Amino acid sequence: MAYQRQFISRAQSQAPYFVGLDLGGTNVKVGVVDDLGRPMSWLTIPTLVERGGEDAAGRMAAAAHEAIGQAGIQASDVARMGLGSPGTMDIPGGRLVKPANFKGWENFPIRDRVACHAQLPLTFANDASSAAYGELWVGSGRNFHSLVLLTLGTGVGCGIIVGHTPLSGEHSHGGEFGHSIIDYGDHARVCSCGQSGHFEAYTSATSVTKRTLEALAAGHESSLSRRVAQGEAVSSLLVAEEAESGDPLAREIVMETGKYLGIGIVNLMHTIDPQGILLGGAMLFGGHETELGRQFLARVKQEVKRRAYPFLVERTIIDFASLGGDAGFIGVAGLARVDYRKQMELPT
Repeated sequence: MAYQRQFISRAQSQAPYFVGLDLGGTNVKVGVVDDLGRPMSWLTIPTLVERGGEDAAGRMAAAAHEAIGQAGIQASDVARMGLGSPGTMDIPGGRLVKPANFKGWENFPIRDRVACHAQLPLTFANDASSAAYGELWVGSGRNFHSLVLLTLGTGVGCGIIVGHTPLSGEHSHGGEFGHSIIDYGDHARVCSCGQSGHFEAYTSATSVTKRTLEALAAGHESSLSRRVAQGEAVSSLLVAEEAESGDPLAREIVMETGKYLGIGIVNLMHTIDPQGILLGGAMLFGGHETELGRQFLARVKQEVKRRAYPFLVERTIIDFASLGGDAGFIGVAGLARVDYRKQMELPT
């Protein structure tokens, strides 16, 4: 069943409380969760990148307090906040370094500025790691000790959690698996970053669109041609719709994407050896809710079985994520909870 956000009241909740802020290039998602990771409130505000980091920090802090009020609690009831952000970043230093979608925010000390405006302690984390922790805490990986979350959309995000700790790396750049190389040939596909052969260049929604356009331009017969002739733009959603309706070319594109995902997942299994690998993001071809989504997941597993050590195939769970777009704010609130419990010398 598709994820549906369900709020609990203060009477149903368990203190202490945590605020999660999920920073994106267009919007910021803000919510309050209780000590068990259950949402109590949620709202979104525009990022307004052009106004600069300081303006955004102030508005994020104000939104956090609005969410606290909506949850029916006081700021004094909140143990800690968490802020998940895209890179590049300096996590220990609390800074955005050179974020691709935040022009003018270079070297901005976002952690300390949001904390200052909100007057609450703040945990700073990578957005993909935050989403991965959300799935580990209260999502599809809630019984796991370690997992990898791959988010499939315009690009491919990756969050890695081992022992309830995000793998951030020495330079706060750990988990950028979308830019690992799965094709070193002279004609390898070019990634959005400009390099060739990257995992993202074969498994993102952008890749699905490009491969479909190439096939249509080469003269392959498809019901997609009719929809394009009617003025519709090729997208991963359009491909999914036609694949679900039985179009051979569209289905081939979807299954080919599953093959490439399987290749990348084998690399993750042999490097990280996580308990589970979850697929999230906007491009899941319907997930468990559709026959196409189930076939897509089966194709991923088929490729993994063909290429990975049998020992790992038998023990590694591969499935769809379950928290949808809420994984980020719930997860970074959970990472704030981890920091709070360490500070209080409580088990995490």
